[in-house]
Amino acid sequence: MPPRATPSQRQKRLGAELRKMRLAAQVSTEQAAGILGVDRAKVSNIEAGVRVITPDRLRTLACNYDCHDQAYIDALADMAAEGTRGWWDSYRGQLPAALMDIAELEWHARRIRAGLAMHVPGLLQTDAYARTLFAAALPPLSPSEVELRVALRMQRQQVLHRDDPVTYVGYVHEAALRVEFGGARVMRAQLDRLCELSEQDTIDVRVIPFRAGAFPGAGQAVIYAEGPVPQLDTVELDSAHGPEFLHGQSQLDKYRAHLDWMETASLPQAPSRDFMRSIASHF
Repeated sequence: MPPRATPSQRQKRLGAELRKMRLAAQVSTEQAAGILGVDRAKVSNIEAGVRVITPDRLRTLACNYDCHDQAYIDALADMAAEGTRGWWDSYRGQLPAALMDIAELEWHARRIRAGLAMHVPGLLQTDAYARTLFAAALPPLSPSEVELRVALRMQRQQVLHRDDPVTYVGYVHEAALRVEFGGARVMRAQLDRLCELSEQDTIDVRVIPFRAGAFPGAGQAVIYAEGPVPQLDTVELDSAHGPEFLHGQSQLDKYRAHLDWMETASLPQAPSRDFMRSIASHF
């Protein structure tokens, strides 16, 4: 199979996990190449996500790397077995690849925790609210690109409503509920949507009130996507230049603690819903 020109974030992650496993076992790339019967360059390309690896070959490497965490190995083998294109691939070439990476991350997550201070989480947004956010981008987006981004964001939300919906917890600061993105009508509809979604068994929307005071990462939007095993968790941070994906253990620990703080500081689920309804009544 020919090399990938532009591997996805998930494909890069699989390669990075194989490299981490190899280094932990103190096996050189030359030795790994000998195990697989390939040249050294192919091992490097596999670890970069440029070349595919079959589940059987992955298990061979894991065995020779003396890895005994079967759940971890099985999760990596499942990643290696993924051969079909996802629905997000229909947007490739039209939108930045990183936006497809977010959709793929959410699709494969077992549980998602999101913490935002200034706007509603993407998976909980109405199309009108999302359109307002994208229209405010700098440099300005063309009307057609705004609509493409809105369409992608709306399709991402299917993870909440499919037959096996992802478990979702959103921590939303009171500031995000009061900033009038799109005006009063748009905000009222958005708050109504939040209350409606929070009634679902798999969706928990928590409000961090102003009285909670200072909190870590106040200006940062954080998505913590839990994988099938903790080693495959991923943090996605929004920034002005695009999303950033983190999976180092210290980074995972930091942002897990960040969201745990939000969990403690936020109102419980039912009071959060009442709080949102109270704000909505003023729009």
